[in-house]
Amino acid sequence: MDAPRVLDDIPLAIDPDEVLRFQGYKAGVDVPTADVLALFDEALALGRALMRPRAVLRAFPVARDGDRLTAAGVTLTIPRVAERWGAIDEITAGVCTIGDALERRVSELWEARELPLAMMLDSVGSGAVESLAEYVNDQLCGEGIARGVKVTNRVSPGYGGWDVAEQRLLWRLCPGDALGVTINDACFMAPTKTITILVGAGAAARVDDYFSQCARCWMRDCAYRRAPAVRSVRRQ
Repeated sequence: MDAPRVLDDIPLAIDPDEVLRFQGYKAGVDVPTADVLALFDEALALGRALMRPRAVLRAFPVARDGDRLTAAGVTLTIPRVAERWGAIDEITAGVCTIGDALERRVSELWEARELPLAMMLDSVGSGAVESLAEYVNDQLCGEGIARGVKVTNRVSPGYGGWDVAEQRLLWRLCPGDALGVTINDACFMAPTKTITILVGAGAAARVDDYFSQCARCWMRDCAYRRAPAVRSVRRQ
């Protein structure tokens, strides 16, 4: 079991498609108008100035029993994880956040009735924290390659059938205290632009459950690449 480590000063690049997805646009299908793109640019510039992307991570050896993963006395039950991840030997739990300055600004814009900008800025925050989680997944993937192990795609409670109530179990493995993140009895986290993640690793782990990780990765010569890079979530 490793001590928690904090990633700070993360050179995050925000994926525009993620932001527009939260606005209801489908990549490659819906084409935003010029006024929407202008609003997007304004919100993106504002969001970049407000957010502070950070993450805390903690790694553990893991015992596997079908879709049950046990580490440090905590058992997580994740539907289809055995099928999707294959043989893993360790897990890394993490909390990713962009801080609370952006959401406070969104609230101010709502109160001022600047609704289009408020909605777009909120989508920038949502897209940013998704891109941050992908960045951290890529970071772990690179570290795994250096150790000769494969790293899986990330999963989070509340997605893919994983019960959101297990957010508290994941929090026991890696609390967000070091980032100033809190969690309440209903498993909601504050700041709201925060994501918990879990990834697996092992010499025989599967890395091809879905391809967003490879498509965003900046490691050009990765031997495990399964899809061409489209864009990176690492700021160049």
